[in-house]
Order: sequence, then structure tokens, then C-alpha cells
Amino acid sequence: MAPSWTAGAWTVLAAVGLLSCCSFGWCEASRTSGSASGRSGQEQGPTSLERVKRGWVWNQFFVVEEYTGTEPLYVGKIHTDSDEGEGNIKYTISGEGAGSIFIIDELTGDIHATERLDREEKAFYTLRAQARDRLSNDPLEPESEFVIKVQDINDSEPKFLEGPYIGSVAELSPIGTSVMKITASDADDPTYGSSARVVYSVLEGEMFFTVDRHTGIIMTAVADLDRETQDRYELVVKATDMAGQMGGLSGSTTVTIVITDVNDNPPRFQQKMYQFSVSEGAAVGTPVGHVIATDADMGENTDMSYLIKEGGELFKVATDVETQEAVVSIKKPLDFESKCTHNVVVEAVNKHVDPRFVDLGSFRDQTIVRVSVSDVDEPPIFQPPEGAIMEVQEDAKVGELVGIVTARDPDVKNKPLRFTIDRTTDQEMIFHIDPDSGAITLGKILDRETAGWHNITVKAVEADNHTMASHSAVSIRILDVNDNPPELATPYEASICEDAKPGQLIHTISVVDRDEPQSGHRFYFNLAPEASSNRHFTLWDVKDNTASIRTQRSGFNRHEQNVYFLPILVVDSGPPSLSSTSTLTIHVCGCDTEGAIQSCNATAYVMSAALSPGALIALLVCMLILIVLVLLILTLKRHRKGQRMAEDEEDMRDNVIKYNDEGGGEQDTQAYDMSALRNLYDFPEAKNCESGPDIRSLPQWVQTSQAGGAERLEGADFSLFKGYIRKKVEQADADLSVPPYDSFQTYAFEGSSSPALSLSSIHTLSTTSDQDFSYLSDWGPRFKQLAGYYAPGNPEEEGS
Repeated sequence: MAPSWTAGAWTVLAAVGLLSCCSFGWCEASRTSGSASGRSGQEQGPTSLERVKRGWVWNQFFVVEEYTGTEPLYVGKIHTDSDEGEGNIKYTISGEGAGSIFIIDELTGDIHATERLDREEKAFYTLRAQARDRLSNDPLEPESEFVIKVQDINDSEPKFLEGPYIGSVAELSPIGTSVMKITASDADDPTYGSSARVVYSVLEGEMFFTVDRHTGIIMTAVADLDRETQDRYELVVKATDMAGQMGGLSGSTTVTIVITDVNDNPPRFQQKMYQFSVSEGAAVGTPVGHVIATDADMGENTDMSYLIKEGGELFKVATDVETQEAVVSIKKPLDFESKCTHNVVVEAVNKHVDPRFVDLGSFRDQTIVRVSVSDVDEPPIFQPPEGAIMEVQEDAKVGELVGIVTARDPDVKNKPLRFTIDRTTDQEMIFHIDPDSGAITLGKILDRETAGWHNITVKAVEADNHTMASHSAVSIRILDVNDNPPELATPYEASICEDAKPGQLIHTISVVDRDEPQSGHRFYFNLAPEASSNRHFTLWDVKDNTASIRTQRSGFNRHEQNVYFLPILVVDSGPPSLSSTSTLTIHVCGCDTEGAIQSCNATAYVMSAALSPGALIALLVCMLILIVLVLLILTLKRHRKGQRMAEDEEDMRDNVIKYNDEGGGEQDTQAYDMSALRNLYDFPEAKNCESGPDIRSLPQWVQTSQAGGAERLEGADFSLFKGYIRKKVEQADADLSVPPYDSFQTYAFEGSSSPALSLSSIHTLSTTSDQDFSYLSDWGPRFKQLAGYYAPGNPEEEGS
């Protein structure tokens, strides 16, 4: 609402409003023509044919808002041109605010506002005017609508409806960079005067930001905004109406501007040198220390990586992604005796460099990490560290020196050492070692052919501290000595045909030697001295450590001699040369024309066991035929046995005789009792007594009929069924082919009073039908029984 003004100010405003009303009213006077419907009766006379035109006359109505005077505020006057000032007309108004906000003088038509109005709440009121005859209360003019507008004054200050505001701008942004836009709203009438024309200005923070006077866009006023110095600014922005003129109303809001980060700061180590110490016995990969470079930026702009510029031979550096620390660790084993201090140059580099700020300097920094290595008591070191390889002759004597292992104490004190052999690697105690010198000697005779290499483990400990121990592998190679004669690779046997020709190759032999001379094997072949005069076979040395056996003559006869034994002498190249004699067995065999051996027996001739493909096929076919025949016989036997068992299992008592029953349809479930077909009935003889037949022997529906009247059972005659059953029993007793047990069958009886009439022709026997069934006798023996049922009745037979 508007602020409190003085009474004098309100008087001036009221005068201005009245002048405005007069200026608009006289220019916009309206006239409404029409005849008063209530005066039609008074206009009858000589001039009744003339039409009198009358109408409303009033001005455009305005009322100034926020009037605080004590008297009602004059709004305007409604008047009809039929009013001659005699007081015969009564003016009334209706509509919005009529009688409460607006009142009218019934005699003069003057309208006054009695309440204080606010244009921001309601800008205009719509009313209707009515002129009536004061005496008859008849309307003199048609009811007409008019509008009273509330004239605006500058009583509402601008308001920031969306405040307080929060914006952001990147640091180091150039001057004039747009940050955000703010808007103030004024509830005054924007179409009248300058009450709603708003301009903006900065009250606080104008050194760093400005605001556009008309649009409300906030912009940077300086180019050196530094987030690391100040990361947010609080601005107070004022909005003033009346286009900023004197007397205008104003409102303000707070704007928070957050300065966002850019990568404009390089990483920096807090120290130019860091010192750490580590034991020389630390394992590879052990962390030595952590160093960190700080970055004044934030977020991903602080991501950095570390690398070693100098001293990377023994150390390495890794970046902890969570803490952004550089972790310096051991890359290779350290040795205090070699070097006790190491200087490592570590460099930190930004991962995300903004090219816009490259000219600000290098985005990297270096520091020195000094690592001091402390001395520890170390175990002995063997030379060479990877182990020793020794050689010894196979024929070496017990106690002969094999080799010497060497180890030293790496510490400065260089303590004496003691050597032992790990007996888990030399359980047979083939070798011994001197505990002081490390000399390995032979403890047993060696055999290279049994084991060509021996791998043992030597342990060295400090003399006064056995916990300081080291182990080294020693491989001992046994050098070969020619102590094994050559032998034939296998016990060779050869065969020749009786018709072999002289010079024909019989067999090629080779030899093996367990020794392994360094220059390789070279064997020499000869016939043994006892076979040197042999006239049957010759031996040829091929000079490649093999020899061939050939025939020396022809005309072999297996019946005269079927086996020959040829001793062969093999000599190696030594030294010393060794030899052995082996025997080659040669069989004389009978062969066919193509040279294929048929028999090597001197007395019997055996045919070849091989069968031709045709013979094999014929044999297989015969076997398949036999298998098929056996399967067929078994199948036939099983089938016949199944038929016999089925015949044996057939039981005449299991025969089911079905009768179709006429019921009342699908919905009729009580028409017939199905249990009657499953009960065994005992039909007693008909008795001429008042009690009638046994009810339990009758079907259920018959019992029901008996409950309605006993006279219904009197017509039931069971003699026909009894005679049929008796005849069947006699036939079964006389027939010797039936099984030795009784055949009992159940028959159902419909009865004479069945609700559904029977369609069976059997029932016609007890009826008075005139139909003649004698022709059934001509249908043959199959219908003989049926023809007997329908033959003319014999009372005597029926009685029987």
C-alpha cells in the first residue's frame, strides 16, 4: 500500500483527478436512445403516432485510488435528457460495489465513492444505471451499463520476486562478462505515467560488478577477479520506479556471485627438500616416504602426476589418486656399503593445463627427496650370486676336490663364515664341504650313467650369528669316462628266402653306448673271429655307426638248415676302446614268387592268415543272417506266449453288457439309478401276498414307485427273465468247453411304470400288439433265440 501522505497532498491529487474526469468526460459523452416502456400508457392521444427519442447522458467515470479524505469522493453524474429538473425522476445504480463502495443521489444522479480504493487490487468496476418515475416507479430509460475506472498513483514500489539471487562467473573473466539477469516487478499501471518504469543500480559491490540500467543484467567491472583471493561477492541491487526520477519508489535485493575456478595456479611443493631414511634390507617396492605438492585451484584443476627427473635407478614414484601424494618407493635393492645417501628429484605436473593461461608460467614444480640408507647386519653373499657350476670326472677317487664355493659378509665388519651342505639335497652324502674354506670333495664313487648331474644346496652362515644365513645352488656335472662297451640296439633277428641271391641285403644293425664321449660316438663292425670263415653271410660297415648284413651265396634250404647264428664284434672309439660281441639270428623261410615270406618252419607249411576282402564280407553277411534269424524266432515265441496268456486271462465274468437308457436329457440326473446295473438281483418267486416281492431285490426306481402304491408291482412279471437265466445255466452246465466256474450276469429291468416309454422290442411280448414276429424264424440260427421270445406264448412254458 501507498505510504501515508499529508492531507494537502491528497487535496492536490483529488483536484487533478477531477480535472481529468472533466477532460475525458466531455469528450466521451455517450447517448442512449430508446423509449421508456413504463410510459406507454401516458402517451396515448393525438400525438401517439410520434416517437419521442430520449437517452442517457453521462461522462467517462474515474476515481483516484488511495483517497483518504473524510468526505465521500465525487465520481461523476448520470443524467437522462428526459429529466427537466422537476424532481420527477429517481436514479438508481446496481452492480459491483453499488450501495457499498458507490452511492448515488436519487434526485441529481451524482455518484460518490465512500471507500478507499486500490487499483492494484481492482482496476475497474462495472455498474448499471436505471432512471424511474418517482411516482409510478416505472423505468423511463432502458438499463444501461457503465464502468468506473480506478486511476493509478505511484503507490507500489518495485519488488524482486525471485530474490535473493545466486550467480557465478569464472575467475579472470574479461570486463563486461555477463553474470546473470535480475528483474523487478512494479504493481502500478504500466500504461499510465512512469509509475511502473523501473531502472536498476548497484548499491554495494559496484567496484567489481555493474548492472545495466534498463535490462538488469549484471556484468563484471574488473578483469582480475581471483577465486583464490575471494571466492564470492555479495551485491545489493536497487530497482527504482518513475524511471529513477525524484519521488520514485525503490526496492532492493541481494545478489550472491560465486567465482568459479580455472586452472591458473601451478602445483607447488611446500619444501624444496624432503629427507627420509630406509634400511638397506628393505624389500623392493617398500615405500620410502610421501611428498605432496599443493595447488590453489580446486576440483580437477588440482589433479597432478609425479615423475622422477633424477635418481630413478634405485627409486620410483607413484601418484596416490585419492590424496594426490607422491609415494617414493624402492625400485632395486639398496646397499649401504656401496652408497649411503641418494638424492631423488621429484617433479609435479598438472594434468589439465588450460592453454589460455600458459603465459602465466610453467605449471610444474620440483623438489629434492634425500634418502639416507641405514646399515643392517646382512647375510652372506655368494659369488656368483646365481650359483656355481662344477665338473668332476666320472672315475674320480673318493676325497678328490670337486670345487670351491665362495661367499663373503657384505657388512663393514666382514665377519668369518661357515659352510654346510643341505643334506635334503644330498641324502646319499656323495659330497662333503670344508666348513671354513668351502671346498667340496667327493665322498663316494660316481657313475655318470646313473646320474649325470648332481644339484646340491650350500648354506653359508656368519660364525657368530647363525641367523644370518644364505643359500646357493651348486650344480655338479659328471664328466664321462669310456667305461661301457657298445651293444646292439636290440636283439636283432632277420629272415631270408630260400631263393635269396648273393649280395642281397638281409638286415641293417645299429648299436648303443651308454657313454657320451665329447667328440661323439664312432663304432666299428666286424665278424667275430669264430665267424671269419663264414661262407654264408658278409658284414659291411656303412661308416655311419650302422652295418648291413648281406648274403654271400645262394641256394639256402630250410629243410637242411633253417637257422643261422652270426656273431658280430662291435668296437667303440675309446679311449680306451671297448668292444662287445652280439649274435644275429637269421631264419631261412619259404617265400612266394613276389618274395613274401610264407613259412619259416622246416616241416610244416602254413598258409597266410590274411583273408581277402570278399571272404570277410561273406563272413559278416552270414553272421548278420544268423543274428536276424535268432531275433525273429525269439519274437515269434514271445508273441505266441502273449496270445496264450491273454487267452488264459480272459474271464467271462468280466464281460460287460451295455444297455442304452432313455433319460430326460442332460439335466435329468434322477431319471435312472445307475447302481441298478451294478447290483446282483435276486428275483424271488411271485407271491400272492399282500406284502408283495422283496423291495431290496428291485431297482431303486421300482422301490420309489412302490412307495406311491403297491399296486404298480403287481404287473411286474419276472418269469421271462428267470426262464432265460435258467436256460443259460443249463447250457453252461452241459457245455464241457467253458471254464470250470459259474458265469453270473446282471440284467436290468425297466418296469411297467417307467416314466419314459421303452423302445425295446422285447417288451412287446407282454403287450397286446398285433404285430406278427413269426418271420424271425426264417432268419437263421443266429436269430433262433430271439424268434423263440416272440413266438406265440405257451402258458405252460411260461409257468415253467
